[in-house]
Amino acid sequence: MHVLILGGTTEARRLAATLHPRVRVTSSLAGRVAAPRLPAGEVRIGGFGGPEGMARWIGQHAVDAVIDATHPFAERISFNAAGATATAHVPLLALRRPGWVPVAGDDWREAASLDEAADLVRGLGGRVFLTTGRTGLAAFAGIDDAFFLVRSVDASEPPCPPHMEVLLDRGPFTLEGERELIARHRIDVLVTKDSGAAATAAKLTAAREAGIPVVVVRRPPVPQGVAVAATVEEAAHWVQRSAGACG
Repeated sequence: MHVLILGGTTEARRLAATLHPRVRVTSSLAGRVAAPRLPAGEVRIGGFGGPEGMARWIGQHAVDAVIDATHPFAERISFNAAGATATAHVPLLALRRPGWVPVAGDDWREAASLDEAADLVRGLGGRVFLTTGRTGLAAFAGIDDAFFLVRSVDASEPPCPPHMEVLLDRGPFTLEGERELIARHRIDVLVTKDSGAAATAAKLTAAREAGIPVVVVRRPPVPQGVAVAATVEEAAHWVQRSAGACG
């Protein structure tokens, strides 16, 4: 059985390690991170050329099942995968870690998009800890009366906020480290996407302890009709069932 795993997330790497070598696994990485952590099995880097290109690749490489284990906000690749697998007539599973849930003491403001998050920031604070990734900075580029501490894995590209400091770092992050960061930079508002990752959740606790508001960008929905697994174990069981169907 040949399984194509989309995404360079922690869950994608764990799933590849769980399946390999009992199952032939090819992990597809977008190539947006300069030095990605490579998973077990075969690896391809780069885009497919839309759903049609992905469908052709699936057919040419005799893929039996596809697992979309991309970041919860990688909306385009998720919809491309839905279209490609429908064309190629292979099953598709979306592996999505559960989202974050506020607890007592949290001061969260939900936003449907980065643009809406930027609008909320204007009325919340003047020293912003921005952890939405380097590709979404354009939404905040028009805010010229606030300081932004931008944390991302790779360097950001313009357009960017005029007053910002870039911190290149990769999780997991500790609670102690997040507390120190918020205090040292006098952060008064945190902006994040609801990635749901435990490796980056410490900032939410640090923000709660500091009594600062958090703008949380809601994740987009999984394409309609696509089966969803919340854990690597569920995804591995799905692969086993698919293998039985193939056999």
